[in-house]
Amino acid sequence: MTLFLSRRAKARLGALALAALALTGCSSAPPPQTFDLTAPSRPGRSAGFAGNLIVAEPIAVATLDGQNVVVKPTTGIVTYLPNSQWADRLPKLVQSKIIEAYENSNRLRSVGRPGDRLTVDYQLLSELRAFEIDAATGTASVELTAKVVNDKTGKIVAARVFSARRPVAAVDGPNATRALDAALGEVLADLVAWRGGAA
Repeated sequence: MTLFLSRRAKARLGALALAALALTGCSSAPPPQTFDLTAPSRPGRSAGFAGNLIVAEPIAVATLDGQNVVVKPTTGIVTYLPNSQWADRLPKLVQSKIIEAYENSNRLRSVGRPGDRLTVDYQLLSELRAFEIDAATGTASVELTAKVVNDKTGKIVAARVFSARRPVAAVDGPNATRALDAALGEVLADLVAWRGGAA
């Protein structure tokens, strides 16, 4: 039996075929490159405070509160590095690296997250102010504010801003994330070595 299709039916079938091809093309697109951060393996040691420390997740503005790698081509403009992402939400990832850096330093009795079953002596509250590539100057910039809070009194016993910058060889996924990781490593080493005003 021969099936005759109207011109309208043929056009509809053609459109469906094109849509199917487009969906196939989208599904075959390579996934974005995913990058992790590292904590200093042997941060500098100093006469820091003793006890148990809880590290809260850093607060951050919306542009930093995600998996995107932030690039600023000029002042006041925010873009994201294409086909690149962090392994988790950036504040959560930085929190895990702060904890790891303190654990690697062996300076505290114990360190953990809110909700861990620890008797808390101090809390570390922080804000991620910058974690970005400045494309105009070719630098990676990381800035973190930190406050140490006595959990028993609720008083801030110390506060400080930590920052670091590293040159970026090229504004692409591997080079940009490597420079940001190096800048974060310097910030974390300084944070762990910081006495924090608590003894």
